[in-house]
Order: sequence, then C-alpha cells, then structure tokens
Amino acid sequence: MKRIVGGLLVVAFSAALLVLYPTLKHGVPVVHAQSGCSVATLSGNYGFIQPAGFTRLHPKSPSVPWQFEGLLTFDGSGNASATYATAVNGQVFTNQTTAGTYTVNSNCTGSLAWTSGDAAGLTYNFVIVNGGNDIFAVDTSSGDTASVILKKQ
Repeated sequence: MKRIVGGLLVVAFSAALLVLYPTLKHGVPVVHAQSGCSVATLSGNYGFIQPAGFTRLHPKSPSVPWQFEGLLTFDGSGNASATYATAVNGQVFTNQTTAGTYTVNSNCTGSLAWTSGDAAGLTYNFVIVNGGNDIFAVDTSSGDTASVILKKQ
C-alpha cells in the first residue's frame, strides 16, 4: 500500500511539473540592450514614473522618501524637457519643469543631465529597450537613490 501511495505521489508531482514548467520559463521576460541607437532614437513624449526612491534635502541630512511622475519630451537631437509632480518626504510639488541634454551610445545606453529648472544638477544613466518604446533609468546624482521607468506615448 505504501508503494502505491508513494508511486501516485511521484506521478502527481511529475505531472504538476510538466504542467507548470512551460509557464515558469516565460514568467519573467529577458531584456537586452539593443544595438544601432543614436540620439534620434529618442524622439517624442514619454510618460515616466519613479515609484520609490530616496534623496537628501541637504548634503549632511539623512535620506528621505522621494517619488515623481510626469511627461518627458526628447527632441531627437539631444535636448530634453520635462513637466512633473514630485513628493519629497511627504511634501507634494506640482507643475515642476526642467530641461537638459542627453546622449545615446550605439549600444542603446545613454545619459541625461538636467541643466535648468527644478531638477538642474540631476543626472541619469539609461538603457533603451523595446525599439525605443521603453527606457529604464537610474539616478546617478550623489546622495540619490532612484530608478525611473519611461514609456513612449
């Protein structure tokens, strides 16, 4: 009797693995940087969000929560501008604007530097994926911790 029950358990477990295995390997898509990008790859409007992050209000102060969302426009020639709302340590700021420049490498990585407006001085490194429809970025400014997701409109 123990052999039959044990055998049935092995068969049931094996069947479950056969059913679940095809769905497991497709559960998380693999993302690779493209090749052949230039500043012209980024053109038009992108909605963006930084779902969670931290920043310092002063160089020696502790980090505080920081989130933002908005619209970023690339001109295809290396210039960018954004309008956004942000929340820093629970205080909300709306109608924020900034402008800057960006570069794109042929392997579809790049950088963005805000040079004027409310975000002047912040810098980001990014990777372009999905044919230029999506961008994943990370804030490289000193004292900040933030990742940003951008989707072409």
